[in-house]
Amino acid sequence: MEQAFTIQEIAAITGLSVHTLRYYERIGLLDPVSRTENGYRSYSAKDIAWVEFLNRLRVTGMPIRTMQEFASLRRKGDATVRERRELLEQHETNIRAHMAELEQNLRQIEKKIDLYKEMEEKHDTQDRTFSF
Repeated sequence: MEQAFTIQEIAAITGLSVHTLRYYERIGLLDPVSRTENGYRSYSAKDIAWVEFLNRLRVTGMPIRTMQEFASLRRKGDATVRERRELLEQHETNIRAHMAELEQNLRQIEKKIDLYKEMEEKHDTQDRTFSF
């Protein structure tokens, strides 16, 4: 029998809050979760893998609408593999562009840090010259 997880366990495993998990289910990012006899949500290992993938999409900047589109395509099965691949390729392009922008900004910050270090060294040298 497959191991079942409570919503609190899934929250701990994935780093998402219980509220976020419920929200993801409500907006269609998660398929309706099976329930126990008591009505509590019961998640599977496959659910965990899917939530972890959604996390990757989220932290890499994919908009919720696009995540919903991807989830909808996923539910339709293998007939949508091409559309899902294309969606992920577009996201990959967006991530690479963002990374290039971040690298450029980082280089500018590094230049400013180097400038400040030079200014500090000049200031320290001047202070030593005038102290007796």
